[in-house]
Amino acid sequence: MTEPSVDLVEQDLLEQLGTLSLPTLGHFLEDGFCSPMIATIVPGSRMLGVASTALIPDADAIAVNQALVRLRRGEVLVLDMGGDTIHAPVGAVTAAAARSKGAAGIVVNGPVTDVAELREPAEDGSVLPVFSQGSTCLTTKRHNSGRGVFGVPVTIGGATVHPGDLIMGDDNGVVVLSKATAAAVIDKAQASDLAEPAILGRIASDEPLENILALG
Repeated sequence: MTEPSVDLVEQDLLEQLGTLSLPTLGHFLEDGFCSPMIATIVPGSRMLGVASTALIPDADAIAVNQALVRLRRGEVLVLDMGGDTIHAPVGAVTAAAARSKGAAGIVVNGPVTDVAELREPAEDGSVLPVFSQGSTCLTTKRHNSGRGVFGVPVTIGGATVHPGDLIMGDDNGVVVLSKATAAAVIDKAQASDLAEPAILGRIASDEPLENILALG
C-alpha cells in the first residue's frame, strides 16, 4: 500500500480548507491563483491535496512515468511542461496510474487527452480531478531525454507551486497555498463563508442594497 504523504499539520489544514468555497479565498489573497486557462477537465470534481511537482521538458513520456512512480497517497501530481502547450502528458493510462498511487488529482500546465475516459467514474463512483489548459490528440513520446526534474518549484498558469504546497481546485479554478498562508487565512475565509447565506437572504428579501453592500 502507498504510504500517506500528509502529516498531521497538513491534514488539519486540508480538512479546514475542504469546508471552504474556493472563491472566498480570492477575497483575502492575491497570489497563488492559477490562470483561468487552467480549468477542470472533470466538471463537478473537487481537488484537495499536497503538491508533488515535476518539470517535464522535451514532451518526454518517460519523465512523466517517473513522476508517477514518485507519487504518494494524498498528493496532487503537478506537471510543468516547460512551455509546451501542444503535447498532452496525461491520458487514460496516466490517470489510472495516478489513481492507483492514491493521488488526489492532476494539474498540467498544458493539455491532456482521453477526455471521455478521464471523466468516466471508477468502479466506486469516484473521479480523479484533472486540471489542464484543454485537450489535444497529440501526446508525449518515450524520448527518455533524462532532463525531467522532480520535487522542484514549478509554474502552473502563472502561479508558483513548491513541493508540499497545498493545492485545491474545482469548477472555479485552481489555488495554490503554502501551509503558512493557509493557516493565516482560514479563520477569515470560514467567517466569510458563514456570513454569506445571511447576506443572500437579505438580498432575496428585497432589503435595500444600500443597507447590505459595502459602498465606501
